[in-house]
Amino acid sequence: MKAIFTALICLCVCAACLAGQHVFGIKGTKLFLNEQAFKIIGVRCSNALISDRTTEQLIDSLDLYKSYGVNTVSVFFMGSRFGDVKGYRPDASLDPVYMNRMARVIEAADEKGMVVIVGCLYWSLSKAKENLSHWTQVEANRAVANAVKWLVANKYRNVLVDPDNEGMAGRDRGWNVEALIAAAHAVDRSILVANNTRQKALNSDLNIHFGPKEATKPWLDSEATPGKTPGGYWSRFSKQTYQQDNTYYNYSRIGRYTAEMKADQLRTMRQHLEQYSGYVLASTWLQCGPAQGVEGPFTALGGRSDFGSSTEEQSAWNRNIDAVHSDAGVLWWFEFVKKTYGPWQPSIAG
Repeated sequence: MKAIFTALICLCVCAACLAGQHVFGIKGTKLFLNEQAFKIIGVRCSNALISDRTTEQLIDSLDLYKSYGVNTVSVFFMGSRFGDVKGYRPDASLDPVYMNRMARVIEAADEKGMVVIVGCLYWSLSKAKENLSHWTQVEANRAVANAVKWLVANKYRNVLVDPDNEGMAGRDRGWNVEALIAAAHAVDRSILVANNTRQKALNSDLNIHFGPKEATKPWLDSEATPGKTPGGYWSRFSKQTYQQDNTYYNYSRIGRYTAEMKADQLRTMRQHLEQYSGYVLASTWLQCGPAQGVEGPFTALGGRSDFGSSTEEQSAWNRNIDAVHSDAGVLWWFEFVKKTYGPWQPSIAG
């Protein structure tokens, strides 16, 4: 027993020593990883911390993602829609269960030379905030600061912090994103913090998604979805049943794309990677909750969302919208990334 205990201690120490071998940074308007110029090609896995199983599935998929050219995953402590991940306790401290799951993701990504966008507040419609109604700006600041303290304590350097997803918390509660970012920077300036809101934040290190495009800072879309979507991707297309019947608690048309949607997404991705600092695919396939027998979120790539060429087949994207179609998935996107940019091969720090 003593020998086993000693071995476990050694394993933990070794893991801690390896943490931070890949360092994410910014110089001027450019992103860097290990002092090498870097553009984010990522996938948004906001519900990865729902359970030990979903966390392990994401970790097990990282090598596959990397082989297709993906170098970043986005994971949230709180939220996300239909996931109800309660990563924060009422006192604004991190819940140990979700903290440990996030640690496993960050450490696994670091081993593979990948970056993790660490999401803090994700207000939305999920139940994640149901015990946080007493929060003010003070508690919100403390929540973001606690996430950064934890990252620093564990020497995690392959990370980027998103304090308020799409400014949802700020809009709902009147909180200021500059104050959230200042709270993070007060802990440790080396942990980079993004503005993902429509508010101005002069102190952000970079801006993402809803954040403004400014000539002096990097910008990337951290939640990229296709145009040409009937009803809007995050609107009627993916929430039609939810809007009609509150007993249904998941997305509609999970992992489905028309040919026009796919073409638009790939065109926009190529344009963004030429003009900006990165592109992160957001999909109901990667983010769906486990309700209604779906058992998501999915980390396997699924299918190509091909519905055939006949008029009847082409309308399949809009039939039986609460079921998972046999060819639903994001394999089509991963294949494009691999063909266009090749597998991800990180350099080594130092």
